[in-house]
Amino acid sequence: MNRAIHTLSRRDFLRRGGLLLGGALIFGSREMHAVGTQDKIRPPRGWIGFTEFRTDRAGGRQANVITMRATLVRTDGSGHRRLGERHTRKPNTWTQFAGWSPDGRQAIIGCGWESPENAKWEEDHKTFRFNATGWLYDTVLVNLTTGKTNPVTAVERVSFYNTGVFFWPNDPNRLGFQALIQGDSHPFSMDLDGRNKKDLTADSKEFSYGFHASPDGKQIAYHKNYQIFIADADGTNARRVETNQPFNFVPQWSPDGEWLLFVSGEHYNCHPHIVRRNGKELRKIADRGGYRGVMTIFDVPDFHGGSSDVPIWSPDGKWVYYSAKIRESIEIMRVSILGKVEQLTSTPGSHHNYHPQFSPDGGWLVFGSDRTGVRQLFIMNAEGGSISVITHCKPGRGAMWPHWKPRK
Repeated sequence: MNRAIHTLSRRDFLRRGGLLLGGALIFGSREMHAVGTQDKIRPPRGWIGFTEFRTDRAGGRQANVITMRATLVRTDGSGHRRLGERHTRKPNTWTQFAGWSPDGRQAIIGCGWESPENAKWEEDHKTFRFNATGWLYDTVLVNLTTGKTNPVTAVERVSFYNTGVFFWPNDPNRLGFQALIQGDSHPFSMDLDGRNKKDLTADSKEFSYGFHASPDGKQIAYHKNYQIFIADADGTNARRVETNQPFNFVPQWSPDGEWLLFVSGEHYNCHPHIVRRNGKELRKIADRGGYRGVMTIFDVPDFHGGSSDVPIWSPDGKWVYYSAKIRESIEIMRVSILGKVEQLTSTPGSHHNYHPQFSPDGGWLVFGSDRTGVRQLFIMNAEGGSISVITHCKPGRGAMWPHWKPRK
């Protein structure tokens, strides 16, 4: 196979107003407003980064992707602000919000370009084709105070496609990211200025993804060909977590670094699992009830299929938050590491609630929902309750992939 042409199995390499309905939800021993009810709630003041884009443009996936813009909004829904606009001045370019520095002073945004010719080929063949003539994707750090941008993956470039930049835990001068090398995704480390890039799986000829560093910075985890691996921070001593399942996806370290969280099972039939950092005590902790784990992005046909909806840890490490099918809707759930399951949203009809993310203090959630017929972002208490909408996209537009700004 031509390694510049990637098939359906690697799709997950790309990634994330109206009338609200009322009701009541019995939750534990107390009654709460169903989250379909929008009340005036008071989340902590701050900013949330997300991506806004068109969802209904004819012409296929690329016609809508190129409208994506990295955006900030206050937690009360005011003060919309675009980031990295200079990176969208050329035709067929876009930006996506991807995360924050630990002190919240820098935003991480992805900046993409794809040629119309390559996009047409992908539409015709219903699959991605990544090559240096048809694609360029870099990740940029944006200083929120000065507006200065630092294109870290473009410094001493190792690939035309670079994603997943994160600040290395317990090491303020180091970054991690993923780069496409001869058709395979490889985890890399680099200095804060983008120099000294190091391939952590240099000899691998397999596709690695879901790269994540432990809180103490001493270990990394990733999945390679949909099997979970744990290694030392420099990529050595890699060992596979034996799950006896063909599909294992996006490992995430617990806040105390003692557990890994990931989904495991069959593709589109996989569920939250945890395992110790030594690869032992594997167990399934929840079931997604038939939810495929993918949220559609557009209102027009998309050969990619959607955005992966993966579980996350609560900041205190006591809960795992995830989405599951309850009757006809996809709801936000949480489960303790001992297996206690609680439903946090209750949405009448057939709707999706997805991509939950925590506030810095762990007391609030921002998540996506199409309950109004438009993909909007909502805030609610981390234990459930009333919601507040913070984006006001018109029909034909959407807001997705939220990231709550850390405190300084």
